[in-house]
Amino acid sequence: MESIAGFFQPTTVSLRDLVDVALVAYIIYRFLLLMKGTRGVQMTFGIVVLLIFYWIIRFYNLTAVEWLLSNVLTYIVFAIIVLYQSEIRRALAGIGNTSIWGRNRERKDLGLDEIVQASTHLSSRRIGALIIIEREIGLRNYVESGIALDAVITYDLLVTIFNPNTPLHDGAVIVQGNRILAAGCFLPLTLDPHLSNELGTRHRAAIGITEETDAVAVVVSEETGTIALAVGGNITRNYDGPGLRAALADAVEGTGNRAVDPGLKPRREAL
Repeated sequence: MESIAGFFQPTTVSLRDLVDVALVAYIIYRFLLLMKGTRGVQMTFGIVVLLIFYWIIRFYNLTAVEWLLSNVLTYIVFAIIVLYQSEIRRALAGIGNTSIWGRNRERKDLGLDEIVQASTHLSSRRIGALIIIEREIGLRNYVESGIALDAVITYDLLVTIFNPNTPLHDGAVIVQGNRILAAGCFLPLTLDPHLSNELGTRHRAAIGITEETDAVAVVVSEETGTIALAVGGNITRNYDGPGLRAALADAVEGTGNRAVDPGLKPRREAL
């Protein structure tokens, strides 16, 4: 009881204490930003659960369980280093590339014009395409499923990637800022039971990735040549060049809420 009563006794908070707390909060915040969009999110959650469980065990003085968990935690540290070495390496590299107050990538030039020009060209030739534009939620896990490019977005590069005679044309292109991170990427398919069975794989992948993240997806139908835009798990079709440019500007640079017309009636669009 004395320890509990002592906990609630008033204490003097100094400037050093405030700075100490602020630094800890900032370190945790930067760590979460580095882990965002990677398998490290699940890893971090698992570590927190184990630490809470370990604290409860010590609080109730469960000696046998504490001994077991203490030995297990020792090996878990090494297992984490081995299993998540790529995430740890990228996180440490990202620290050096991130400014103290800002984000670590330039978002002024998003290459939207290049995406629109390539999409309209592919549409006119009925060449299928799937372009994913990253926003706030990281897409590293999906980038790793494809072939890394890290190239500046250009009309010619996008058209070349989706050429049916190239090995990368079947997968998705993932864009971050004004750069293509990877091509030939695999994406999760939507499980929405209300979608028409006539929707093709590209459209289902576009809806799936926008359900799980805040990304924006541009889809070109291989069968009809129709251009579609997926935002927030919804998909709108029948875009022309200017319409796509306006919708992309709103979705990527603005709120992202007006890219989908809720009054649009579903229609057949197979791949």
